[in-house]
Amino acid sequence: MLLGFAMMGFSVLMFFLFGITILKPFMLSTQREESNCTIIHTQIADDWMDCALNFGVDGQRQGKYPCLQVLVNLTHSGQKALLHYNEEAVQINSKCFYTPKCHRDRNDLLSSALDLKEFFDHKNGTPFSCFYSPDSQSEDVILIKKYDQMVIFHCVFWPSLSLLGGALIVGMVKLTQHLSLLCEKYSTALRGEAGVKGTHIEQHRFTLWSVGRSKGRSREMLF
Repeated sequence: MLLGFAMMGFSVLMFFLFGITILKPFMLSTQREESNCTIIHTQIADDWMDCALNFGVDGQRQGKYPCLQVLVNLTHSGQKALLHYNEEAVQINSKCFYTPKCHRDRNDLLSSALDLKEFFDHKNGTPFSCFYSPDSQSEDVILIKKYDQMVIFHCVFWPSLSLLGGALIVGMVKLTQHLSLLCEKYSTALRGEAGVKGTHIEQHRFTLWSVGRSKGRSREMLF
């Protein structure tokens, strides 16, 4: 039974964690549909974006990173839009494709941005999958969805399965205990009935013996 309660408690904990980290952001995020995009233009903005450098005990200092901008064309509508890596990239900085981890090596940051720019330049004119918001007028699309339907399914399915398994274990243990109690009561009742029947048989035998003995004495007296 302890295993069942542990599984149920663990499933509730998973529901809580997944609800905060995945389900809630998914419900609050803009619902997007899949489409095809083609690259129009890529560039690294002249003005670098500000970011916070973490120096541990020394606190934080201001840093900068290059802003890669990718302009795409939505195939189904012909609309021009800025491409972002995922939903978080849109929320952090709606002007750039992504926001790299801030550090002091500016050359490394620039090299990463140039590699991505070269990758998209090679895809110029080649359609690729992207996601847009049909209900929003904002001119931004994303390359990948951080939380798709399959992720949401797994976040709900496995905790539910664990909860069901734990409840089933607890129910089976309770049922076994109840059946054991019923068997014990039934055995006690059978033993009681057997004892009563045995007493009645002994009394009946004693009565027959007494009657037989009385008849024997009566015959002896007659003779």
